[in-house]
Amino acid sequence: MENLYQLTDDDLTQLFEIAFQKVSSTSKKFKQDTLLYFYAYYKHANEQSNLKIIHQPENGEELVNAFKANALFQIRGLSKKDAKIKYIELAEKHLGKEITNEVERLLKRKA
Repeated sequence: MENLYQLTDDDLTQLFEIAFQKVSSTSKKFKQDTLLYFYAYYKHANEQSNLKIIHQPENGEELVNAFKANALFQIRGLSKKDAKIKYIELAEKHLGKEITNEVERLLKRKA
């Protein structure tokens, strides 16, 4: 979705937050790898993508932390803006018109 690069930083941030709210509130179930990408893009876009381990994991947490760390590692070369765009594109792929309508609304307002 090349049109996202036409948005101002404020509009992109607004759309990113809308996409986050819609992804967070949907009853739709996502595959685990999709959830990991949502997680990684969100953390990276919000400059929370450091890989520090804060506590000793219990039970299956160690494996979950490893998957999260791997997802963050895979996107480490993205800019904050690109992470927001990737998050929005992933949301659009899985939620469709809910996100597309918001993009179109912001682009029309810009024109």
